[in-house]
Amino acid sequence: MLHCMSDILAIVDETNTDEQLVEEIARRHPHRVTVLVEDGKCDLGSDDSPHGRALRDRLAALLASIEQRTGAAVVGLAGSRDQLLGWRFDRIVGGRDPVPAP
Repeated sequence: MLHCMSDILAIVDETNTDEQLVEEIARRHPHRVTVLVEDGKCDLGSDDSPHGRALRDRLAALLASIEQRTGAAVVGLAGSRDQLLGWRFDRIVGGRDPVPAP
């Protein structure tokens, strides 16, 4: 049986739990997952505040959970939609509103 590669954009925000997001990703059986963090209050790389450290810890646990639960490779982490211009995804999960894949 031939399986297509599938790329998912997983949007992390405050409206869903990480477990719900991982469950939604697992249902899609992806091969690759890119994670978008919609948190305008934090610069992922340089925010050393308690909020920034907590977000990085949360993301580390989330990325590991995605890989363990789905077998998919997490291939990227973005802090804004602008960083994803030109990227294509088969499905988009999570976030405030469902967004169709381009």
